[in-house]
Amino acid sequence: MSYTTIKLELSQSIAQLTLNRPEVFNSLNETMHEELKDALMRIKSDTTIRVLVITGEGRAFCAGQDLNDRSVNNQDEKIDLGASIEKKYNPLITSIYNLEIPVIAKINGVAAGAGVGIALACDFVIASERASFIQAFCKIGLVPDSGISYFLPRLIGMARAKALCMLGDKLEASVALEYGLITKVCPKETLDESVSQLATQLSKAPTYGLSLIKKELNASMENSLDAQLELEKNLQRRAGYSNDYKEGVNAFLQKRAPEFKGN
Repeated sequence: MSYTTIKLELSQSIAQLTLNRPEVFNSLNETMHEELKDALMRIKSDTTIRVLVITGEGRAFCAGQDLNDRSVNNQDEKIDLGASIEKKYNPLITSIYNLEIPVIAKINGVAAGAGVGIALACDFVIASERASFIQAFCKIGLVPDSGISYFLPRLIGMARAKALCMLGDKLEASVALEYGLITKVCPKETLDESVSQLATQLSKAPTYGLSLIKKELNASMENSLDAQLELEKNLQRRAGYSNDYKEGVNAFLQKRAPEFKGN
């Protein structure tokens, strides 16, 4: 499948998926949803890919839904936004969140609405100092979607989540870092280098073990202590059977750098 609204680039074991509608701040339309679905399926099925970077072309990361893609001019016609969420946004967020490889959001500019949900579904969020995060749903009479009402309270607490979602104020990258919403802030000039270094580091790590860590930590948000201890036992058993674990131990004992292959 050839893409018109996104770009998918592969370099060794690192994939970069770029939202590519810079003229509308990479807002999402029907075509982009279909192309993202296809690209994420390709990434999931390609076992040579060990890290995914998601970013935006131009000055923005993603401005959320393209409102020009939904006509509300006819006041007598009701639009079922729930159907759009069910068919498009929910699968997009879960596809990113459940990928068994590390996913890095490279936030080059504004992330608004669903763009914030995409970023928070990633494992690492690295932002330019000029980036910002906006919950604009309240400005047009809608509620947060794309996992935002799930991620925000868990990351920054209920009081801050309510303030962001009900007031719609812009959150600068430096404050987002202070809140614990994102991983790192760096100068615009070094954003690409910082993300590249992190992606390279992760691509050389034990991929299978990282996938189990993701599964373990994600489950901890809902599990009881007893359930989490049981999960830790089961995942550690699986990790202990892996070739990467054997390589990690052998490299440690032989005082050399490990060469992880992934499982």
